[in-house]
Amino acid sequence: MTPMAVSDLPLERVARGKVRDVYAVDTDRLLLVATDRVSAFDVVMRETIPHKGAVLTQITAWWLGRIGDRISHHLIAAEVDEIVDAVPTLRGHRQAIAGRAMLCRRARVFPIECVVRGYLAGSAWKEYRTHGTIAGEPLPAGLRESDRLDPPIFSPATKADSGHDENISLARMREVVGDEVTKTLEHHARTIYEMARATAEPRGIIVADTKFEFGRANDGSILLIDEVLTPDSSRFWPRAEYQPGRSQPSFDKQPLRDYLERERTAGRWTGDYPPPPLPDEVVQATSERYLDAFRRITGTDLSTGADW
Repeated sequence: MTPMAVSDLPLERVARGKVRDVYAVDTDRLLLVATDRVSAFDVVMRETIPHKGAVLTQITAWWLGRIGDRISHHLIAAEVDEIVDAVPTLRGHRQAIAGRAMLCRRARVFPIECVVRGYLAGSAWKEYRTHGTIAGEPLPAGLRESDRLDPPIFSPATKADSGHDENISLARMREVVGDEVTKTLEHHARTIYEMARATAEPRGIIVADTKFEFGRANDGSILLIDEVLTPDSSRFWPRAEYQPGRSQPSFDKQPLRDYLERERTAGRWTGDYPPPPLPDEVVQATSERYLDAFRRITGTDLSTGADW
């Protein structure tokens, strides 16, 4: 599989995110293409991470195959033959989209990140350490970094077009999307997280926290959308190395973040664009983290094109 920095398809591109290019198929369908772009500290790197887009796409499809009987979602097809049959104009671009594209139902996105935290980490730990709260809601005293939270905490955040999302209270979420939608999204997010936690732990992965996005389809139904339970949208920890009271190793772009932190500390990078060039070993180590997460969760190696 050739790494992809930018896609170029014979459809109208309606959005380009840090990782995904989104194309309009018709009034009811979108094509989501996960490139191999990678960002850290809100800066998109110039180098790509081999297989990253395929991991994000295929792990999302794997989870959605297990979620679909509980929660409605937007995925129509992730197999390239099914996509090309449904959208014949893509026939000449089969190799470009194979393994990294999802044909999806359109939905109007709720402007809320539905975060579920099963462990105290990241921005939640920073807030708790300072104020004893998450999004202003008090937590019991004496918790340590990476402590397990039972029950998990539903911690919504605003969706930011740039920069970091901001944790908000449930009361604020109700003001944004209404009481009924808030109840539905919280229920869906908790249901999916509990299923994911129970599925991943026997496979050696702790799903410390994750975020979901939802939208309203043209028929009025609420759909789970975008990527689901990937190393980009979740904090995955190796269960065998878990030790509360400290930060944990993770199955994501940690090698990239560690390298950039060293460059920033040494004064070789300001934290803004352009980022420093990435050494080959950092690119390779980051790619291996994504592939390892896919392998552990699904129990199979990533399909990288030989059987397409």
